[in-house]
Amino acid sequence: MTRPSKARVRQSFERAAPTYDSAAQIQRRICDRLLDMLPPLAVDRLLDAGCGTGYALPLLCRHFPQALAIGLDLSPAMLRRIATPCSRISGDLEHLPLAAGCVDLYWSSLAVQWCELPLVLREAHRLLRPEGALALASLGPETFHELRTAFAGVDEYRHTLAFHSADEVRYMACTAGFATVDVQHQTEIAHYPDFKSLLRSVKAVGANQIGVGRRTSLMSRNTFLRAEAAYEAQRTSHGLPLTYDVISLHART
Repeated sequence: MTRPSKARVRQSFERAAPTYDSAAQIQRRICDRLLDMLPPLAVDRLLDAGCGTGYALPLLCRHFPQALAIGLDLSPAMLRRIATPCSRISGDLEHLPLAAGCVDLYWSSLAVQWCELPLVLREAHRLLRPEGALALASLGPETFHELRTAFAGVDEYRHTLAFHSADEVRYMACTAGFATVDVQHQTEIAHYPDFKSLLRSVKAVGANQIGVGRRTSLMSRNTFLRAEAAYEAQRTSHGLPLTYDVISLHART
């Protein structure tokens, strides 16, 4: 699958760093659920890969109070917002600047969808010690399907990333060398009062980079109004829905 360039992803999250925390409620729920799913583990060193502003780090540190924590993200601006004491590294999940066999837990919540997942999983396997654990949340094909529906009759641009299915994630994890692999599937739905608020929220968390096929010019008012009308047809009693198709992966080396 084609992914946006690393430069564009970094730029998007650099810009989103000041607004991310105020707009990331559903990302927090997904992170909390991933933590609840963790089995008992002995962890001396853990890596939060794609840590963003560091929401998971204090949770992980409370869960594993003896562990040394490492926060790694592509965006230096995100790293600067981390409040939890930890080692901070700016780096690419596909090419981690860390030695083989250096962590007991590789954790990543809603970061790998920006990357080539087979490369990420191979790097995760390389970093983990024997009997090490991976806990990862990513997004599946139904993510943002409402946006695709709204724009389907309006223009021919891509409006969302392409996402791997649960079966593809399982296959990639096995191919990367993990001995035990458990993949689970959940749905989270955010609701917004209007179309403008929905689009603003997507941009506020940096999720507006989609790579080849995206719109490169400003959206015209006519295009906006047509897409808005199409999205309104999907309104529920809670507001305009936006689906996160969450795939959780737990694996052991």
